[in-house]
Amino acid sequence: MTNINRKRALLCSVMMMGCTNLDGNDVATLDGPYLGQTPPGMVPKAFAPGLVNTENWGDSIGFSADMNTIFVHRWRHTHEVKDPESEIYKKVDNRWRKSVLPAGTRKPQYSPDGNVMYFGAQYQERTADGWSELKSLGPKFDEIRIMGLKSSAKGTLVLDENARHNGGHGILRYSRLIDGTYEDPKPLPKTINTGMWNAHPFIAPDESYIMWDGIRESGYGEADLYISFRLSDGSWGDAINLGEQVNTDAEEGGPSVTPDGKYLFFNRMVLRKDGSGQRQSDIYWVDAQIIENLRPK
Repeated sequence: MTNINRKRALLCSVMMMGCTNLDGNDVATLDGPYLGQTPPGMVPKAFAPGLVNTENWGDSIGFSADMNTIFVHRWRHTHEVKDPESEIYKKVDNRWRKSVLPAGTRKPQYSPDGNVMYFGAQYQERTADGWSELKSLGPKFDEIRIMGLKSSAKGTLVLDENARHNGGHGILRYSRLIDGTYEDPKPLPKTINTGMWNAHPFIAPDESYIMWDGIRESGYGEADLYISFRLSDGSWGDAINLGEQVNTDAEEGGPSVTPDGKYLFFNRMVLRKDGSGQRQSDIYWVDAQIIENLRPK
């Protein structure tokens, strides 16, 4: 078993444990699924400053389908800070417990029903005894350096490629699940794959829209968040910028909607507080009504 597979297997074992078996600490006694944070309105705000958002590291977040597990993946922006610590929060009996994940553990992406976990070009299925062995999505997936991959309720996948630093344009692709097999990934249309760079796609569970981040001359600054709605003929509509409430002259990316459909989470590059002038990636959230306000009537 490779080191990567060992780390993934360890993550799976952590997720299947009850909180009584986790070597973690209670962080709060809460009523809601968002670590006790006051929900935002139509103006994005930082999520859980000091608890989830950190000053030294970049942070990203993911929720299990039942929203009783929260994954926080972290990375270093500079070599001057100590090695990052990714975390997992589990909620049982209204109490959240935090555990530090082994270095290098990848954050899983759940299917909307919670029965599949995706790790790039591989996935695991829920079984009566836990989780299956890692399976390949197919040889064509292995050829793509996947950064982000999300699934609809029907199993349709949207995915990106890490081509930004190799002179590529970050093409977004999709793959349908047909008779239990994922078809080879195909590029999404030009209404989506336009501009200098596109990455980190999210597809709505009902496949009514796709969101992603990209760089276009018409944007507010660096990377912005965009959305394309499914039209009545099944095609994808023109990309719509999520607007000045979400996008700034900084870089926004990694959009995803919580499994309950209530909030949009994304990352924003913000100035560090140490006066260095450097930026770090923080997590923001906003009411998902901001998406509905853009949906064509």
